[in-house]
Amino acid sequence: MTNHIHVERQDRILRVRFNRPDRKNALTHAMYTALGDALELASHDDDIRCVLFTGDRDCFTAGNDLADFLKGLPGDFADTPAGRFLVLLATATKPVVAAVNGPAVGIGTTMLLHCDMVYAGDNARFQMPFASLGLCPEGASSLLLPSWLGRARASELLMLGEAFSADDALRLGLINRTCSPDETEQLAFETCQKLAEKAPSAIRATKALLTEPTQEQIKRTMMTEGALFSERLKTPEAAEAFRAFMEKRKPDFSSFR
Repeated sequence: MTNHIHVERQDRILRVRFNRPDRKNALTHAMYTALGDALELASHDDDIRCVLFTGDRDCFTAGNDLADFLKGLPGDFADTPAGRFLVLLATATKPVVAAVNGPAVGIGTTMLLHCDMVYAGDNARFQMPFASLGLCPEGASSLLLPSWLGRARASELLMLGEAFSADDALRLGLINRTCSPDETEQLAFETCQKLAEKAPSAIRATKALLTEPTQEQIKRTMMTEGALFSERLKTPEAAEAFRAFMEKRKPDFSSFR
């Protein structure tokens, strides 16, 4: 159990909030477990018609807690808290909406690829710095981004790993709308309300038609990425990147081949 994930019901909507502001909502294994539990609850509870992921006005999530992930990922990726959460998110049968303000780093960006609608404050900054940390893409981003954006843009986002703005995300088609950070969560919640008012089986059927053609491929890619991600956590490159992060310096990869 963790108090860093808050889950509440309102108007047939399950609101799931990242709540670790002192660490910019960095995700631990325990937080991933709570996120997976929330998705399972939504899946099995007929009174829940939509899930809303959010953080606060200043931050969605800074990504994985590096200190926690330095310990590695125990077992097969699908059985880890992070792997379980990603599979549950990718296979969710009910609509998932996200409200994003501030940093959305790593999983904070890739999880959005599996949300049905995303709203972002104009202070949002998206980033997938996996290669910069000596790691590799996750969340099926290596499959979805090239198919949505083209190889060149996907390579830029995943290899250079530089941050991009809410306006850039909107231009790339990764989010639905930008707004003031004070309005983001309310706008997303109103969208959830609209979805919850519609015929639930029709919404589920529509989502199934949108996701079914690629769902198995997404799950396979997630497992391939996850296995490689687990291996890369043990590499000297990742160790150097993590040390540099903790020491607030640029990593030195010049001696690696």
